[in-house]
Amino acid sequence: MAYQPIEDYGIIGNMHTAALVGLNGSIDWFCCPRFDSPSVFAAMLDDKKGGFFRIAPVGDRITHKQLYWPGTNVLITRFLSTDGVGEITDYMPVGERAKEDGYHRLIRRINVVRGTMRFRIECRPAFNYARDEHETKLGPEGAAFHSPGLSLGLTSSVPLKQEGSGVVAEVTLHEGETTRFVLQRIPAGEQCGFSLSEAEALELFKDTVDYWIRWLSHGTYTGRWREMVQRSALALKLLTYEPTGAIVAAPTCSLPEGIGGERNWDYRYTWIRDAAFTVYGLLRIGFTEEAGKFMDWIEARCHELESDGHLQIMYGIDGRHTLTEETLDHLDGYRGSRPVRIGNDAYGQLQLDIYGELMDAVYLSNKYRSPISYDLWYELRRITNWVCDNWQRKDEGIWEVRGAPQHFVYSKLMTWVAVDRALRLADKRSFPADRERWSKVRDQMYEEIMVKGWNAKRQTFVQHYGSESLDAANLTMPLIFFLSPTDSRMLKTLDATCRPPHKGGLVSNSLVYRYNVEHTDDGLAGEEGTFNICTFWLVEALTRAGRTDRKRLVTARLMYERMLGYANHLGLYAEETGPRGEALGNFPQAFTHLGLISAAYNLDRALG
Repeated sequence: MAYQPIEDYGIIGNMHTAALVGLNGSIDWFCCPRFDSPSVFAAMLDDKKGGFFRIAPVGDRITHKQLYWPGTNVLITRFLSTDGVGEITDYMPVGERAKEDGYHRLIRRINVVRGTMRFRIECRPAFNYARDEHETKLGPEGAAFHSPGLSLGLTSSVPLKQEGSGVVAEVTLHEGETTRFVLQRIPAGEQCGFSLSEAEALELFKDTVDYWIRWLSHGTYTGRWREMVQRSALALKLLTYEPTGAIVAAPTCSLPEGIGGERNWDYRYTWIRDAAFTVYGLLRIGFTEEAGKFMDWIEARCHELESDGHLQIMYGIDGRHTLTEETLDHLDGYRGSRPVRIGNDAYGQLQLDIYGELMDAVYLSNKYRSPISYDLWYELRRITNWVCDNWQRKDEGIWEVRGAPQHFVYSKLMTWVAVDRALRLADKRSFPADRERWSKVRDQMYEEIMVKGWNAKRQTFVQHYGSESLDAANLTMPLIFFLSPTDSRMLKTLDATCRPPHKGGLVSNSLVYRYNVEHTDDGLAGEEGTFNICTFWLVEALTRAGRTDRKRLVTARLMYERMLGYANHLGLYAEETGPRGEALGNFPQAFTHLGLISAAYNLDRALG
């Protein structure tokens, strides 16, 4: 089977793991039982060896469509032909009934709504990133797949036939007829999973739909673009690991930022950097419980500081610290994009900006959710003192470059945020703090950024000290209240950024590159697409500047509307958008959807 475009997938999940379902009816990515577990299906990373679970109609001239059951994460894949119309309903049960089953079921229900349609079913697991052999056993109600580390049962209401190490079946359904397949984790040696009657499957379906509709009703956003904001919220909820409240950056690994290139990373972990964006985005649209659980996860990490008082930039969803990176040389990579990486060595990098994002998240949570404890403040004070001692170091920056460390302007900017928010918290809560030292360092940071981060020749803030290159991360200056959105330096930076790349800017048809790879030594070869969250940052910066300049507000709205047009058919975004409008990078991307929510909230308010 050929590779599907990244944007041709939808996502289902249960807040423990997720699966990607293609327009062609194939599940080509699934890790079990957690987001960061080894893959069972990984045809996205190798269409021959990776493994897949495909249900597709037999025949030619078949049209494919995909949609979510309204207000839910239940996915419908529809096949239309002259002979009939068939549907696959894919979901992972959630809710009280699902908890009793241990959250380990994936249900695929086929039904024909008109005419007659014949389907072929192929389930070919490839355990542990296609590294482990497995034994396949057929039973009266399905099949079992036993590997050294994981056993799965596939129950089926139609007879299965073994083909190699997988199973296949064909079934013809007439109008009104249904059949179903249930994939679930089972104890080692068990024959197959528990079978579901049609009535039981229908109850699980109803419970799952009710759960998502009930959850979405807690949202408070009622402005323009409500449907896109709600879909982004539903996607973020899917990317939440319920046992800890952590949110994965994306459910996939090694989907390329440039086809055939080496910019392929594992994003199934939780970045401290995402904290402020997550807390802000979720609080703004009413999902305070999710924001609170994520803050609890963040607080737990603050109680695990290194001996000198610093944090890692990222952790496992269970809070683990070691995320050793390795390459899977036996996999070809998505459309030949190698190497395929699992784990992420960036966890050992120095990225000074994370402290600003952390302190901003705590500040927002303290202001809009609930006051922080003294025990947390004790650790935050240690962190702030560490920042005061170390802010002048070079680092790898927000984009995790693998070239030489630099004095990145965004990193310095966020160290200023860290100390600024610490001072605000101390004053608001009357916490003990070294206010005199912190204030002095904060002022020193501000003045250094204004002197060394500003390029007088180009009349813009640049990527790092001594550079002439732009960096889209600097667009956040007015968003975090470092500069007024109408400060002349900010407006000049906006104007410089909005130029096309061949004129020194970062914008191509309203889409924003994070930096120019030809002018930045990031230690990697190849090209990449425009960076989606950067487009939303530019929308927000223009929105804030537009309060006194209507033309900029009109530009912000046009840019936002254009960006919405680059979502896939389900309203989902990857990390980047390629030159032909294709999705690039891991998918779907939490950062992008957080940016969409924040931009929608602020732009809608400005227009109102």
